[in-house]
Amino acid sequence: MSSIGSTSSSQATQSEATVPFSTRNKVGFVLAILLAVPNLFGPLFPTPDGEVGPPMLVLALGAVLGVVTIAAVVLGWARGTRAAIRVASAAIIVSAVTALPAFFAPDVPAGLVVIAAVSVLTSIVAVALMLAPARTAARAEA
Repeated sequence: MSSIGSTSSSQATQSEATVPFSTRNKVGFVLAILLAVPNLFGPLFPTPDGEVGPPMLVLALGAVLGVVTIAAVVLGWARGTRAAIRVASAAIIVSAVTALPAFFAPDVPAGLVVIAAVSVLTSIVAVALMLAPARTAARAEA
């Protein structure tokens, strides 16, 4: 009886292990990578003293989240694993949350607010596309 439970468990793990990704998913992966790459360089360009901008802690966190996003997307895409894509999605969401203070902090230059808005909206689109369910043949026929 335990072999039946382990068989169904291994089948569930195996079906989760490799998933065919749709074109929508792949567009989301590319958007995620395009969002993550600039974050890698944030700590190299800190906010100058006396100017309004993200603190070094936020820039460093963005760089770490950028590395996590890129690694998880590449791993998930290459191996067809949704778990890695979920990790990338979480990293993108946390990164987008770090941009939200730009909308509420005083004296934030308009250019930074626009960049934050574009980043947050693109993050939402990327996550939605990455996590969109792949269409199966049965659903496509219906």
